[in-house]
Amino acid sequence: MSGVTPWFRLLRPVNGFISLIGTVVGGISATGIYGTPLPSELAALLLAGTATFLVTGGGNVLNDCLDVEGDRVNHPERPLPRGEISREAARRFALLLFLLSALPIVLISPVTPTPFHLALVPFLLTLVVWVSSALLLVAYEYRGKAMGLPGNALVAYLTGAVFLFGGSVVGNPWTTLPWLLMAFFATLSREIVKDMEDAGGDDGRATLPREHGMATAALAARVSVACAIGLSIFPLVTWLPPVSVAGIAYLGAVLVSDVTFVLSIRWLPERLHREQGLSKLAMVFALVAFVGSSLR
Repeated sequence: MSGVTPWFRLLRPVNGFISLIGTVVGGISATGIYGTPLPSELAALLLAGTATFLVTGGGNVLNDCLDVEGDRVNHPERPLPRGEISREAARRFALLLFLLSALPIVLISPVTPTPFHLALVPFLLTLVVWVSSALLLVAYEYRGKAMGLPGNALVAYLTGAVFLFGGSVVGNPWTTLPWLLMAFFATLSREIVKDMEDAGGDDGRATLPREHGMATAALAARVSVACAIGLSIFPLVTWLPPVSVAGIAYLGAVLVSDVTFVLSIRWLPERLHREQGLSKLAMVFALVAFVGSSLR
């Protein structure tokens, strides 16, 4: 077990599992539980979620490979700074994870002789989102991370793209666009707060707090949260009836999420670790809200 543990920690499976859940939630919320995905589509969603898990894991490993020096200050408990895994071995592991993510995509191809393959249009949508997300993730690790706010925005898009990915599997990505945008702004705020927390060890990165100061970064985080909260009402005034089981479930959970998001930026630029934890909790409530919207 001692030999497996560092690799398991390097993978950061919790992040990957959240991405998997986001993919499935995106697909189910795009159709509604009562018009739901056939069993074959549910299987396809789980396969797509597995691909998301593997890509997320590959990105996490690549991130650690390229940020060893910074992690010696900010995250000395990780396997690479501790010397438990070599950087070269970690690079090979990242490549393996990216390559393995293609297998679930192949299994849902229209030409695959399985009961859970997709029709051509949903498959092409899924393929486009998967390929573009994987390429953008690699681009972020090699170039975007050092760019500060643009890099934060790229991570924010990739976080929201898991919902778009799930919607693509069932051939209805447009319904998930509010989830993508809410996740984008919420994650953008969290990424800025993370940069504020890591400012002491982020040498070589033009992050917002290092370039423009903590006060400016705190303002940007607050504006991002305000945008996410503003967008949270959009489904209720467009396609989700407020006086319905789905509407009430969504509204209840999203209100809790919105309040938690407000608390996550309340004390900036102080209490950075606590604020980041509250942001994660708010995202969990938001995910519950998205699930609630599927009760239709």
